[in-house]
Amino acid sequence: MTYGLLKNLVNGEFVTSDSGDEIKVFNPATDREQVGSVPAMSREEVARVFAAAAAGAKTWKKTNHLERGRILINAAELIRSRREELVGLIVAEMGKTRAEAAGEVGKTAEFFEYYGGMGRDGFGEFLADARPGTFAARIVEPLGVVLLITPWNDPLLTPARKLGPALISGNAVVIKPATVTPLITLRLAEILHEAGLPAGVLGTVTGRGSELGDALLDAEGLRAVSFTGSTAVGKEIQAKLAGRGIRVQTEMGGKNAAVVMDDADLDTAIPTIVAGAFAQAGQRCTATSRLIVQKGIAGEVRARIAVAVGKLRVAPGTEEKVDLGPVVDQGAQRSVRSHVERAVHQGAEVIARRELEGAAAAEGSFVEPTFLGITTEHDIWREEVFGPVLGIVEVDTLDDAIAAVNDSAYGLSSAIFTRDLGTAFRFLEEADTGQVSINQPTTGWDIHHPFGGFKDSGSAFKEQGRDALGFYTRIKAAAVRTH
Repeated sequence: MTYGLLKNLVNGEFVTSDSGDEIKVFNPATDREQVGSVPAMSREEVARVFAAAAAGAKTWKKTNHLERGRILINAAELIRSRREELVGLIVAEMGKTRAEAAGEVGKTAEFFEYYGGMGRDGFGEFLADARPGTFAARIVEPLGVVLLITPWNDPLLTPARKLGPALISGNAVVIKPATVTPLITLRLAEILHEAGLPAGVLGTVTGRGSELGDALLDAEGLRAVSFTGSTAVGKEIQAKLAGRGIRVQTEMGGKNAAVVMDDADLDTAIPTIVAGAFAQAGQRCTATSRLIVQKGIAGEVRARIAVAVGKLRVAPGTEEKVDLGPVVDQGAQRSVRSHVERAVHQGAEVIARRELEGAAAAEGSFVEPTFLGITTEHDIWREEVFGPVLGIVEVDTLDDAIAAVNDSAYGLSSAIFTRDLGTAFRFLEEADTGQVSINQPTTGWDIHHPFGGFKDSGSAFKEQGRDALGFYTRIKAAAVRTH
């Protein structure tokens, strides 16, 4: 299906680029089927989006919290009513399986429903004051205009994760989706507009990041930037905005480890690890990339995961019973294969690799799911692959396992599989990651759970849950003498 040219939302209207320049979007399952296109905006057009957002921020700040919540809940209902269309677009544009895309659509609706419900919560509190006749309060205010820069791997869910708290807090939002997957974000903008957002409260920007980066970050009136993407780009944004009084939230890379202890329940551990490593073609920042196994059980773990990898079905996401679809484009395909080739050149062992068959072998940006025996000296131990590749190392003790987990510049997510409560709680305390799982995957957190990593994986501001509101708001202390 071809979706044609989708337009940007600017000041309550859907518009094309002044120049007529477009960016084409292709299906990664074929690399030749055009799914649709979006306008390639200019710097001047970006400035117009921010000017509209500045006006929209004033309107939205004065809008009753209940009305803000009602609009977000309306959006959730519209998303559910258009589930099939949105699922089809995610599969066509990004390459996910239908099951993965359906999960993304469902969670997106839940984000708007959850934050919409907060319209009935208190935004501030009364404070005690020792002075007679004095009323004191803690007042929570929106920041103003915030910029969201979102990635291609969850092109509907990640915008929702940011838009929900930003909008319920009273901010106007400018959103720049990834160039390779912009279509679904523009569809989401259409839904929010239909749900009742006033003009200027949401604006979308599509274009080439290399051309628009400065225009976005230098925009007049910008108060905050929330970015999800690579660590390199996230650090560039942090550096560029340093000292300017613009709040920055970054959710960046990961090199997530799962530990299997000798006492683990392998019937639980093995399928959980395989799903965490290979689902969504490994294109999750929380994907399991490193497997750390106690030596006493390492042989069995290797054998069972090898069997599971051999059974994975790689095919276009439109087909039935598919375990993983393509990676997002040919550049990603080359990058993942390059990581594997370099690891093998450095001495890594290919324990199992599921060779491509049928349509996956004939065309498209598909990658072979690969299970490697590696050491901590190999580059792939430290570098984020962002593809269906899992590396295993063996350790002697829990101390060794924790040290291996923490031996990374990243600190996003980790997991341990054990039946011992003491082992579990020690791991929980000592794993230097923002998310820690016990007998659960490194992936898959619910919408109300705080999300974000340590070290090079993120900033101090968490996403999701009530914690997300802290990034999009400021606190004003008030004291009024009444008599």
